[in-house]
Amino acid sequence: MSTPASTTARRPLTPEDLVRIQQISDPQISPDGLRVAFVATTLSEERDEHLSTIWMIDTVGGAPRRFTTGTRDTAPRWAPDGRRLAFVSEREPGKPAQLYVMPSDGGEAIRLTNLKNGVWGPVWSPDGQRLVFMSRVGGWQEPEREEERRKSKPVRVITSLRYKQDGEGFTYDRRPHVFVVSADGGEPRQITQGDFVHWDPCWSPDGRLIAFASARHETRDDDWAGDIWVVPAEGGEPRALTDTSGPVALPAFSPDGRAIAYLGHRYPCDDGRNIRLFAVPLDGGKPICLTERFDRRCGFIGSPYLVTKPVWAADGLSILVEVQDQADCGVWRVPVEGGEPEQVIGGARAVFAFSVSADGSRIAFAATDPLSPAEVFTCRGDGTDERALTDLNGRWKSEVALSPPERFTLRRDGFSIDAWVMRPAAFDPDRRYPALLWIHGGPHRAFSHAFWHEAQVYAAAGYAVVYTNPRGSQGYGEAFSRAVVADWGGGDYEDIMAGLDEAPRRYPWIDPDRLGVMGISYGGYMTNWIIGHTDRFKAACAEGSISNVHTQFGTSDIGPAWNPSEAGRVLPWEDPQWYVQHSPLTYAKNVTTPLLLIHAEHDLRCPIEQAEQMFVALKKLRREVVLVRVPDESHGLTAWRSRHRLERLRLILEWFGKRLRPDAQAAP
Repeated sequence: MSTPASTTARRPLTPEDLVRIQQISDPQISPDGLRVAFVATTLSEERDEHLSTIWMIDTVGGAPRRFTTGTRDTAPRWAPDGRRLAFVSEREPGKPAQLYVMPSDGGEAIRLTNLKNGVWGPVWSPDGQRLVFMSRVGGWQEPEREEERRKSKPVRVITSLRYKQDGEGFTYDRRPHVFVVSADGGEPRQITQGDFVHWDPCWSPDGRLIAFASARHETRDDDWAGDIWVVPAEGGEPRALTDTSGPVALPAFSPDGRAIAYLGHRYPCDDGRNIRLFAVPLDGGKPICLTERFDRRCGFIGSPYLVTKPVWAADGLSILVEVQDQADCGVWRVPVEGGEPEQVIGGARAVFAFSVSADGSRIAFAATDPLSPAEVFTCRGDGTDERALTDLNGRWKSEVALSPPERFTLRRDGFSIDAWVMRPAAFDPDRRYPALLWIHGGPHRAFSHAFWHEAQVYAAAGYAVVYTNPRGSQGYGEAFSRAVVADWGGGDYEDIMAGLDEAPRRYPWIDPDRLGVMGISYGGYMTNWIIGHTDRFKAACAEGSISNVHTQFGTSDIGPAWNPSEAGRVLPWEDPQWYVQHSPLTYAKNVTTPLLLIHAEHDLRCPIEQAEQMFVALKKLRREVVLVRVPDESHGLTAWRSRHRLERLRLILEWFGKRLRPDAQAAP
C-alpha cells in the first residue's frame, strides 16, 4: 500500500499533525457497484471536537466529493435501488444524532426521527420502504425550564449488574431497542420490549422478519452470552434461534432467507477465545460453526475500527468475513458447505471495513498500513483488480518524515512472539537513542499493521519505539491468546521483556540505559506491574490503567464478568490471594521508576480509583509520581476531544523528554 520514502527535506511529525489527518471509515459501495460513500473525520483543535462528513467517489476513479454539509454525519447506507442514502447526523447542536435520508445524487436531507436518546445502526429493508435502527428507550432528561433544572435529580435504583457502560454512563434505565421507520417519514415503531439490551438488527430477504442479537437469559449479568432472535417486522414475540452457548453478534440472513450467519463463540464466561463464524437455520436446528478448524479470530481488534457484518455471496455458497491473522487484518471467504477459508484481501495492512455490491462483483474497503492513514480501495469480488480510490492524506504524507516498523520474532515457551522496532525519524547510525517500550491493551488486543500516529510522534521526537504481541494477543491462535488467562504478570511480562532485551541486540544503536515504558488499559496495568518488578526503566507512563484487580471487579462496567474470566473463572472471595498477587499495587513498595498516571475522570472500564490508589501509594512511599486527571472523558482515548488528545501527547513528550534526553548526543 505504501513504501518507505526518503525523509530528505521532510519535517518531523508532531502531535498537532493529528488534526491534519483525514480519518477514513465505513466505505459503503452502491448496489450497482459504481459509487462508494464513506466517512471522513478530522479533529478540530479550535472547535475541540471531531468533525465527520460523508463523501462520495466513483469506483472508476476521479476526485472524491463531499456529499453532506453537516459536521457530525456518519453511517451512510444505500437504499436497495441506489437512489437514496440514509445516514445518521447531529444536525442540531447539543441534540442527539437522528436518522436522515437524501437523494444519492444530492439534494435536501429529510429527517426521519426525533428520538430523545438518538439513533444508530440504520439498515434498509429489501424493498427500500423502511429502515430498522437502534435507539435507547427511557432515561431521565434534563428539564427545559430553569426552575426545574435547579432541583435535585431523581435517585437511581439499581437492580442489575449491567447498569453502566463506558462512554455512555448510567444505562440501567436506557436499554437499546430495535425500531422501524418508514423511509418517507412518520412515527418510528418500537419492535422490541423489556429490560434487555439489543444490538445489530437486520432484515430477512422478504422483509417479513428482523433478526437481532440480545441477552435475555437469567444469568446475563454473570456472563457474555447472548442469542440471535427473530421477530416479525411489524412487531410481536421474538423467537430465539440459538442456545445461549456464548456471545453472539452481527447476524446476516442468507440470500434465500433460510439461514442466518453470525459471529461468536461457545464459551459464555471466557475471554480471549477466537471469534468464529456460525450459521443457524431459520426454521430451527443447531448452529453450525463454519470456522471450527480455522485457528484465527474472525473480525479483528487492535484498532479503533468497528467489525463488519458477515456478507453472504449472492449464490449463498460462501460468506465474506474479516479475519485477524497475526498482525495482518484482511477479508476471507468461508465456504458454507465445508472447506478451507481463503484470503480475498490481504497484505501487511489492516483492512478494517468493507462492503459488497448487490451482485457481489465489486468490493469497497478501507485499509491502512504503518506508513499511511486509511484510504478507500476497491477490487473485484475475488480480490483481483485492486486499486486505490482516494488519497486524501497524500499531501500530508509528502510533508512528514515517517518511520517504518521493522519486524522480528523470538521463540519463548513454544510460542513465536512478534516484535517491532521503529527507528527515530531522523536516524543517524553514529548515535545512540533512548527507547520507549509500548504495551497494547486487552490483554486480548494486538498490534496490527495499521498506521499509528502516536508512535510516529515518538519516533519524530528522537525515540526508538519498541512493541510486541506477547501471549494474550489475538490473531495468533486461541492457545496463544488464552495463555495469559490466570497468569497476568507471568508469561506475558516475560514475553514483553524478552522482546525488549532482543531489541538492543539486533539494533545496537538503542541505548539500554535510557528506557521508558508505557501503555493504556491492560498496557497501563503491565506498565504498573513492570516498574514494581524491575528498576531498569528511567520513566514510565500508565494511562487508563489497572493497579488493583480486586477493586476493579466491583467498580468496572464489565468487571463482574471480565475480571473472573481473566482470573480463570475465580471470584475474589474464592481466591483473594490471586487478586492480591496479580495486582501491581501489591508491589508499589518496589517502585523506584518515576511514574506519570493519566486517567479519564469518566472512565467506567478502568475507573479512576485505579490510578488514585497507585498515586496515593507512591506518594506515601515518597516516590516520584504525577497524576493527570482528564475531565469529561471516558476510557476510549480515540473518542476524547481534540484538545485533550493533543494535551495528552504534549504531557507525555515532556515527561519522557526530561528523563530520557532524546537530544543527548551519546555515541554507540
